[in-house]
Amino acid sequence: MNNNFSKLGKQLWDIWGQLSASQRVSVFAATFVLVAGLTATAFWSSHADYGLLYGGLSETEAAKVVSALDEAKVPYKVSGSGSVTVPVDKVYTMRMQLASKGIPQGEGVGFEIFDKPNFGISDFVQRANYLRALQGELSRTISQLDEIQSSRVMIVLPENRLLLDKEKYPTASVFVRVRGNSQLPPSSINSIRFLVANSVEGLKPNHVSVVDNMGNVLSENQDNDSLSGLSATQLQSRRNLEQYLSKKAQEMLEKVLGPGQAIVRVSAEVNYDTITRSEEKYDPDGQVIRSQTKNDETVDTATTQNNTAAGITANTPADTNSPASSAGALNKSKNSKVTSTVAYEINRTHTDSVQMAGGLKRLTAAITVAQQMAGTGAERKPVVRTGEEMEKLRRIVSSALGADLTRGDTVALEELPFNETFATDITQQLNSDQKKDFWMTLAGNLTYPALGVGTLLLLLRLFKQTPVQDIPMGVPVGRLSPAPNSKGKISEINFDPQPNVVTVDVLNRLIKDNPNNMTSAIRDWMNRGRPAEAATRNE
Repeated sequence: MNNNFSKLGKQLWDIWGQLSASQRVSVFAATFVLVAGLTATAFWSSHADYGLLYGGLSETEAAKVVSALDEAKVPYKVSGSGSVTVPVDKVYTMRMQLASKGIPQGEGVGFEIFDKPNFGISDFVQRANYLRALQGELSRTISQLDEIQSSRVMIVLPENRLLLDKEKYPTASVFVRVRGNSQLPPSSINSIRFLVANSVEGLKPNHVSVVDNMGNVLSENQDNDSLSGLSATQLQSRRNLEQYLSKKAQEMLEKVLGPGQAIVRVSAEVNYDTITRSEEKYDPDGQVIRSQTKNDETVDTATTQNNTAAGITANTPADTNSPASSAGALNKSKNSKVTSTVAYEINRTHTDSVQMAGGLKRLTAAITVAQQMAGTGAERKPVVRTGEEMEKLRRIVSSALGADLTRGDTVALEELPFNETFATDITQQLNSDQKKDFWMTLAGNLTYPALGVGTLLLLLRLFKQTPVQDIPMGVPVGRLSPAPNSKGKISEINFDPQPNVVTVDVLNRLIKDNPNNMTSAIRDWMNRGRPAEAATRNE
């Protein structure tokens, strides 16, 4: 076996020695490409794609995850940002296995502190553990926000006493680490404050302070009824109103004039007084009969007068049928009285009104529009707008803002040339950078294909420069002329150095006529030019 390998190696070495320089380069390049291709194929076939297992872990939690992966003998990669990656086919399996072990737990201690029974623990320790668990759960919940990388929550609760002290109330402080050192939006700040306040009994959102990792106080403890709290609220509401009105007017002008062609600033004077008004009015002309009473009374009376002297005549009854026998004169009287009582209802108006804070007292707007330009390059000249155009713009802005001239609102509109030098420079710089990035990207994308094409052309050129080794399909005619021996048979073939070459048909015929002599002739031709020892060994 060893002898065969040595012969094979010697033959390969002899073949390598017979090759020219260009042939050797071609063989070397082909071997290199083949080996590189096999190596790359083996590398990519053995290389597994990695997927994210957990990201943004602290050092403590990352160490727990890595330890669990080592125990499970799962390959992993750890990055500096606290991200742990494992093969894609093991991501979900390892997540379930780690979750069964409670890894990762997140920062702080949560309500899992009560999973283990603790008998004989004091009320103070139990209260402290509850506070720790509540702080940990709030920290984990706040860290789930997209803008926040990590958080810490500290809660201060007053001691339980029989007599309550109104001056002592729960407070909380929240420390957040924002992703990318960006500014936390107000909506996220308010959500954090309400989340913490609604998780602690008796805690108000105004008593929750939020601080970021750059030392900025994002919220302060302020009461709504305090002077500072009212001032901050009023200033914020006024700023929001002014920004809303400015944005509405500017968007409308930019639709007409074009982007960046108008600047609008609005100043709003807001009434923050709360007024309760009660008003009662009477209208004497608006009388209405409510009730009417009328009494009609008539009285008739009759009296007689006795003029007879005292005595018998006066005491003697007289004949009533006789007028003469009348004792005296008769007096009659009649009285009539009518009484009317009328009650009127007077028209009365009673009004109770409450004027809430936030009413707009006065509005002032300052608008600047860019001056029109005509032409390009050196011929670019300003074109002044007419008074009618400016008045139209002022009217539409006044209508959009809801300006009331009777209230004292003013809208000032001016046309001025804008300084576009900085914007032009920035635009040119951006265009230059964009072109540069385009050509750099194009050059990077074309580099490897160009190298591949260049290598292919070089190999083709080397192959073309390789000399063609002509193998004769025949041998010189004179060198294969048969010579009969003394018995009349052809015993050898004379080699005559003539340049003529026989054809394949002639060679086949010679082989059929005398195969032994042809074998000797071919062996002699193959050993031509070699040392005598090598020729003898081949025989």
